[in-house]
Amino acid sequence: MGRTADAIAEGVAIATAAARLAVKNHILVGTIAENGVFDIDKYIADAREALGAMAAEAEEAAANVTALRKRARGRHSDPHGTHDYRDRDVRNLRRRAKQSTGVAVKLREIMQDRERLSVIVEEAREAAWADVRHNLDRRLRVEGMRPDHDPEYGKMREARMQALRLVDLQALSSEQRARAKRRKKQDKAEAADA
Repeated sequence: MGRTADAIAEGVAIATAAARLAVKNHILVGTIAENGVFDIDKYIADAREALGAMAAEAEEAAANVTALRKRARGRHSDPHGTHDYRDRDVRNLRRRAKQSTGVAVKLREIMQDRERLSVIVEEAREAAWADVRHNLDRRLRVEGMRPDHDPEYGKMREARMQALRLVDLQALSSEQRARAKRRKKQDKAEAADA
């Protein structure tokens, strides 16, 4: 593989990783926050959209580099800044434009390949599940910690007991009163219907 092929492969790998991350976030929001169902077709469309945006970005980069290359041709003076290209930069700018165009072409190919999109979605689903699993594990470790594993247990016990009395028991009592009220209202409604 040459330098251009390597750069294109790297660009595609970065873009698919970014698409996978975007789809993972869509899965987390759609299934957990919005209480939705995992619909592979929806997430394939999300992956296609993410890849399309990155392909368009690569095409725009190629057009910008091509414009810079045309402006640099025939200029032999010293540059005045980082992006003030000269004739000696033309070859490198041509390669960069070719690489950006190559990335865009490959991404558009992936967008049309349902199997490859399905792989991105499945990897995103696995990553989403790993995040959920990690968060649950972390919460269970903290909330389920035993006194013999916590060196601060004795010091913090009084604060925890006070929080239990003032917050948790109050909330439980309020919830019990609300349930009793709903039950009483429901019993009245059933009696009126009978």
